[in-house]
Amino acid sequence: MPIEDLFENPLVAKHLPVGVRHQLERFGEHLSLLTEMRNPRVLRRIGPSAVRGLILKQGVRDEPARIVSAHETIIDWQLRSDSPELQALYQKAKRLQWNGATDLDWSINVEPESNENALLPDDFLAWDHFESLGLHMTLKDRRHRLHQVLGWMLSQFLHGEQGALMAAAQVTECVPFTDGKFYGATQVVDEARHVEVFHRYLETKLGATFPINDNLFTIIDSLLRDSRWDMKFLGMQIMVEGLALGAFSMLHKLTKEPLLRELLRRVIHDEARHVSYGVHALKHVYTREFSENERREREDWAFEVALLMRNRFRVHELYESDFQQMMTRRQWNEMVDRSPGMRAFRTTMFSRLVPNLREIGLLTDRILPHYKRVGLAQYMNGRSATQIEAEDLVR
Repeated sequence: MPIEDLFENPLVAKHLPVGVRHQLERFGEHLSLLTEMRNPRVLRRIGPSAVRGLILKQGVRDEPARIVSAHETIIDWQLRSDSPELQALYQKAKRLQWNGATDLDWSINVEPESNENALLPDDFLAWDHFESLGLHMTLKDRRHRLHQVLGWMLSQFLHGEQGALMAAAQVTECVPFTDGKFYGATQVVDEARHVEVFHRYLETKLGATFPINDNLFTIIDSLLRDSRWDMKFLGMQIMVEGLALGAFSMLHKLTKEPLLRELLRRVIHDEARHVSYGVHALKHVYTREFSENERREREDWAFEVALLMRNRFRVHELYESDFQQMMTRRQWNEMVDRSPGMRAFRTTMFSRLVPNLREIGLLTDRILPHYKRVGLAQYMNGRSATQIEAEDLVR
């Protein structure tokens, strides 16, 4: 019996206080996740961060997170220009800078639960699942819940951008090539701007914020502590930023709120450059310079993180604040997995991620059967970040 199933067994559940049962359900789900990691080297890398994020929940404490990093800083005093692709990306980034305070129309009035300029479509969640559990939702209730779901999404975008800001600063220090440092400096500015605009929108327009998701904290904690420059690239530029790019483009498509649409349009243009940066930087390294053992470890790590992101995009923070007295964790997960909007998000996110893994050489015949097994190989023939323009993502 899966660990998380044990606590939903009626014979067990009826003898446990509700609060205790929910804590055990959460613990069982996280423990199952850790036991699914097959590669011991990947588990050694992610395991300590998973304990800090999933078990100790350090990401939701009301204090700044203190993450000790151990990377090497590299300075080339000769300033050798060694990557025409990254030099071109650097020039492009300088041309396309924007000011989040003045280039967005913050005077726009946002009414989160009105019918006009809806934040999310009414059919975004699986309302029939709530009904099947005896939870009737009026139209007003539904719009309130959609307001909260968007608040959860934008909160995770904000926290992801905070992690990206720190990672971009580290990458600028530790990347071994000069053009990579030049472009990396522009990404630091981009990420600071993204943190600024998402925070301002949440605070002044939406009024619904949530703490960082445990799984996102685990990934960010692991990346910032890792001493290897390429892992910071792989984790942040390819995995986190790649998935976020898909999420931003899907939300831009779904929302009717004009300020949010313009904010996302500008962020998408920046993020498209960031993911291209990762592809350009890692493609040559992984396919020509790394040993087979080193590349295999990166393959396995990317696959495990892909599963972590796919299986855990489930709005658990809203469940724990509002719904854990009404349904089990498994029932909530089933509702999220069946919801049309959440399914569309997962599809779009991975259609952006998997082609980039193929492009940098981490989708070989050895690992591909694992992607097929979990239904992600269907995206492998899509266009990578270097083959698609930001305006295509917006459209």
